Amino acid sequence: MGPLGQLADLFLNASRPVIFTGAGVSTESGIPDFRSPGGIWDRYSPIDYRDFMADPEARRETWRRGLHTYPVLLAASPNPAHLAIAELERLGKLNCLITQNIDGLHQRAGSSPALVIELHGNAHFVTCLACSARFERADIHRRVEAGEAEPSCERCGGLLKPTTISFGEQLPFEAIERAKCASSNCDLFVVVGSSLVVYPAAGFPELALRAAAQLVIVNASPTHLDSFAAVRFEAKAGEVFSQLMDGLRLRLASRPA
Repeated sequence: MGPLGQLADLFLNASRPVIFTGAGVSTESGIPDFRSPGGIWDRYSPIDYRDFMADPEARRETWRRGLHTYPVLLAASPNPAHLAIAELERLGKLNCLITQNIDGLHQRAGSSPALVIELHGNAHFVTCLACSARFERADIHRRVEAGEAEPSCERCGGLLKPTTISFGEQLPFEAIERAKCASSNCDLFVVVGSSLVVYPAAGFPELALRAAAQLVIVNASPTHLDSFAAVRFEAKAGEVFSQLMDGLRLRLASRPA
C-alpha cells in the first residue's frame, strides 16, 4: 500500500481526526505567505501591535497597506485542498480544523465556522477596540478607498482594527485553548502546509504525539517533526488531498452498511 492508501486508511479508522493548516494551503490559492522569500514581510516590515495602538501614523499605514493586500484575499478562491477538507467534514471524518490562515477560505469552501479555529484571526472583519462592534472588512475598505486615512467606529468613534492578529499581539486565548484541547484528544493529527516554526501553534502536533495520535505531514519543505510522522508528503496540498478523497470515497462506499 502506498502513502495515499495509508492516509486514506488513517482517516477511515480515526474517530477524532484534526487537521492543522498553514500558509502552504493559502499560497495554492494565490495568496502570498508572510515569511518566505518574496512574501509579505519582504515587502512590508511588520507593524507592531503597540505601535498600532499608540501611533496614528502606524494605524494609517495599516489601512494603506490594506488597499493593496485586502483585494488579493477578497479575490482568492478555495483550492482543492480547502474543498477536500470541507468534504472530510461532511463525511464525518473531521473533528476539528485548526488554521493559521486569515483568509476565510476554509469557510468559503464549506467548512463549518464552528469547526474552524482561527489562531491568527480573520481578515474579512474589523472590530472596534472601544465598544467591540464588529464590521465587514469590505465596508471599511470602501471607506478607506474613498479617502478615510484612519476610519473610526460609526457607533462610538473608537479605534478600528482588522481582526487579524498583529505582530506582538497576544493570540486569542479561547482559540488557543480549544486547539490545545482538540490536539490533546485526537487520534489523528494532519499538518498541511506548515513548516511548524511558529509557536505556540507549532506545539499542537507535539501535544497530539504525546497523546499517542498518528501524525501526518503534508508540506513542501522539511519540518522538525518529519521523523515522527506515520506518513509524510513533500507535495502540494491540493494534489495530495484530491487523491486522498478519491481513495477515501472508495473505502467508504465498500464498507458494510
